[in-house]
Amino acid sequence: MAIFVKKYKMRKLANSELDRKNVEEFKSSNKTPLIVLLDDVRSLHNIGSVFRTCDAFLIEKIYLCGITATPPNKEIHKTALGATETVEWEYAKEIQEVITRLQEQKVSVQSIEQVQNSVMLNHFEVQPNQKYALIFGNEVKGVSQQAVDLSDGVIEIPQLGTKHSLNIAVSAGVVIWDLFQKMIR
Repeated sequence: MAIFVKKYKMRKLANSELDRKNVEEFKSSNKTPLIVLLDDVRSLHNIGSVFRTCDAFLIEKIYLCGITATPPNKEIHKTALGATETVEWEYAKEIQEVITRLQEQKVSVQSIEQVQNSVMLNHFEVQPNQKYALIFGNEVKGVSQQAVDLSDGVIEIPQLGTKHSLNIAVSAGVVIWDLFQKMIR
């Protein structure tokens, strides 16, 4: 049985000690070559959480598609905590148009979904100098079949328990962190 002993005293840092960017510094920073598309996401709290995650990893842009609500919105703000002011975003009624536009710009569009022939996240390899767009779907229906059909690939998050899916905000955090880590190596 291993026993772990803390060797150093640990003190929580105050927000003022975290050396975070201000809005102007964020906007002028080099961004992680990732774009997020939300496909008919209905929960305002999920939308806000995705904004906050995108802020944390300097994500280039979020597309809010279909029924996905847009800022300014009190409920989105509750979880975004100001990230709607830093992360660039755009609303598009039809996700298919966004996918096509991104592919014309040589962006690799990847749906995050459970489908035949998906690539497990832990096996997905990022390509050097490649920009990626990640599609996250509706809380009940997932990514639309139309979006899956147009995607360049599909990434699946391995799951070992009894449930069939993760919350969309959790999925976004897992996938963005994984690709971010692979890109900075």
